[in-house]
Parts: sequence; C-alpha cells; structure tokens
Amino acid sequence: MATYQYRCAGCGPFDVTRPIGQARPEEPCEACGHPSRRLFTSPMVIRTPAALARALQAQEASAYEPRVVDEVPASRRAPARSADPRHALLPKP
Repeated sequence: MATYQYRCAGCGPFDVTRPIGQARPEEPCEACGHPSRRLFTSPMVIRTPAALARALQAQEASAYEPRVVDEVPASRRAPARSADPRHALLPKP
C-alpha cells in the first residue's frame, strides 16, 4: 500500500492510502467533498540503521564469500577450578 497526498483548495492537504499504482489524479476531499488534485511528493524511504545494515551485508557476503579457515581453532581452556572445598560438594551440571 502507498500513501498518496492530495490538496483541497479550501481545506489543505490530506493523505489517501491505495495499492501502488492506483492513485487517481483527483480525489474528493475528506472534509468538504470538493475534488482535490494529487501532489507529487518524494517517496517515504526509511533509512536502515548502520548496525543493521552491516549485519545484513555480512550475512549476504557469507553466502557467497565464506571465510576460509587456515588452521584448526585453538582448544578451549578448561574452566578454572575453585580452591574453596565447599564447591566440590555442589551438584555437577
């Protein structure tokens, strides 16, 4: 759906929502019913936040340009053991 703007000579501008490409050159005013001419305005394009744009670009690039692994990843370090003897009495996960 697109929002088209019209201007009534007596009441001023108003918006009409219609499917894309189905705007009429004239539309009756919502307040007084007089024929109103369509205004040509710039499209309402919303700017994508920079963080989202980077994430989308990385996602798209990974489909065509996957990262190449040169070596086996380092093994994970074992979790540090606590010196407190009471921790040994806790249930194991």
